[in-house]
Amino acid sequence: MFAVTVDQVGSRSDDDRVEQAIDVVSTTAAGRLVLPPERTAGDEFQFLLDDAGTLLDVVFALARSDGWSIGIGVGDVEEPVPDSTRAARGDAFVTARAAVDRAKDVPEHLALEVAPGRRLGTADVEPLVTQTVRARQRRSREGWELADLLRAGHSRTEAAELLGVTPQAVAKRWSAADLRSDDAVHAALARLLTEADTPAGADTPA
Repeated sequence: MFAVTVDQVGSRSDDDRVEQAIDVVSTTAAGRLVLPPERTAGDEFQFLLDDAGTLLDVVFALARSDGWSIGIGVGDVEEPVPDSTRAARGDAFVTARAAVDRAKDVPEHLALEVAPGRRLGTADVEPLVTQTVRARQRRSREGWELADLLRAGHSRTEAAELLGVTPQAVAKRWSAADLRSDDAVHAALARLLTEADTPAGADTPA
């Protein structure tokens, strides 16, 4: 499973924004969480997932909103899984704690730790996830406007009309924001994370 620990950056000099971030997680995941976000201490909260694609959706949304150190832990969770995130235990939560501590000291404010005994390790997955976050952090406001419209199902022609720009301008935004590879990168990362969530020697996930 995937445990995520999130800590607000610079909370001593900023308003408490934990509830806003919890809303981002809940809206993005749309009922696909194993355990919902729950404040664990001060300006920190945790949640639990079992789907790699949903994990990426949520992590990318949090990283885009800025102001958060995000630690992703990959590993087992003690069963039966409790009703409360605060009561949950297991390797996924231990590694998420280690990851969020590291995340506070890196520019992306994101780190990932895989528990021992998995099919893939931290070094196999973390660099690609953090590189993707870095690329998205460099995306311009105009690039995000186009990305959001395309994600909502609009064509590039429709996006041009909605944005009030020419198709040629949309093509330039699409290229500059590197939107051509968004879906492919997301799918590839989800496959890697699923492998990392599989114990060594287990059958390949369906």
